Amino acid sequence: MVRPILTFENPVLREKAKKVARVDASIQRLLDDLTETMLEAPGAGLAANQIGVALRVCVVKGDDKQIWGLVNPEIVKKDGAQVGYEGCLSYPGWVGEVERAETVVIKGRNRHGKEIRVKSSGFTARAFQHELDHLDGVLFTDKLTSLDTLRRVEELVGEEREEAVAAASG
Repeated sequence: MVRPILTFENPVLREKAKKVARVDASIQRLLDDLTETMLEAPGAGLAANQIGVALRVCVVKGDDKQIWGLVNPEIVKKDGAQVGYEGCLSYPGWVGEVERAETVVIKGRNRHGKEIRVKSSGFTARAFQHELDHLDGVLFTDKLTSLDTLRRVEELVGEEREEAVAAASG
């Protein structure tokens, strides 16, 4: 089921999400709803608190179009650095420049409760870090390299606009 996405002024987005004790049918339904909502938006990731559920659950669509649904995800390793535009479904129409790790390893549980590890780099690593920040109540605007980089997507032109439009789906 597609759910409404909360926008940045909603206080739920500033709360640290609670750990999930058990992966059951309600968590599997939540993963399905997150996936449907993310794809409908369209976006590259979505955290449960963005739809008003303060649990440590998120979905990320990788560069290869694979969708990762994770319960209690955490970064266990990060390496390198990348700087690029990021946007957010909870901050529609805006992008800003954020520095992130180039490569991350994420540990979490899948929809069956099995522990998994995902290694990613580039845009997918950026999306994982963005969604895990949401679970800690952190928005991309908190991590801008400079407030001057926060711009409306329609203000940008050429290659900068293309990069920003791709990033805005985060």
